[in-house]
Amino acid sequence: MLEPWRTGKVIKTEDITALTRRFWIQVPELEVFDFKPGQFVTLDLPIHEQKNKRWRSYSIASAPDGTNVFELVIVLLDGGAGTHYLFNEVSIGTEIMLRGPQGKFVLPETITEDLYFICTGTGIAPFRSMVQFLHKHKLPHQSLHLIFGCRKFGDGLYVDELKQLEKDEPGFYFHPCYSREEEVGPGAHKGYVHPVYEALTDMGKKPAKFYLCGWKNMIDEAKYRILQMGYDKKAIHLELYG
Repeated sequence: MLEPWRTGKVIKTEDITALTRRFWIQVPELEVFDFKPGQFVTLDLPIHEQKNKRWRSYSIASAPDGTNVFELVIVLLDGGAGTHYLFNEVSIGTEIMLRGPQGKFVLPETITEDLYFICTGTGIAPFRSMVQFLHKHKLPHQSLHLIFGCRKFGDGLYVDELKQLEKDEPGFYFHPCYSREEEVGPGAHKGYVHPVYEALTDMGKKPAKFYLCGWKNMIDEAKYRILQMGYDKKAIHLELYG
């Protein structure tokens, strides 16, 4: 059943990189905004007369916490009407029409295999939600690898938080990958995300499930490589951006 449109209110924003901003949105009419980690909300922004040209969907970046507040992390797109509005017209107190939660990009009921969360840029949002949720509720899982790709150190999202979570959550491993840095420190990788999961799965020798979130090019290549390693397409779950 589709959730009704509701009024959300921006209660806080914070720039996380030069072009990426965190938005905390409260839904005053609800005591609790409940959702499953990995789900998204659709915003109806006043940027066009046609409804479907006003709608923009974003994965929720926070874990459900029993309140009516959730977090989005959004990158400013060159020429993007939706993000231009969010970055230039929205401030504390701005009301936004929203619908959600929606989506089936969620964790399995029981985690019986290693999980690989593979993402680029703000595609990290649903995985941050999932990992925080698993940690908070001490849910059992196998090895859990979050492989996050971006260009430079300055583009990293939630890096310090996830490095700390790696220390606090047994069986959770964070692998930041930087495609345009010459040197990276311990625990980080130079280049793209693909060689990292190939090495970790020992080129398809370990049972696993793969969750992919980010730009289409990355997802297409990851899908191809994972199938080439011998995994079934049912082992691949994806959420496309853009």
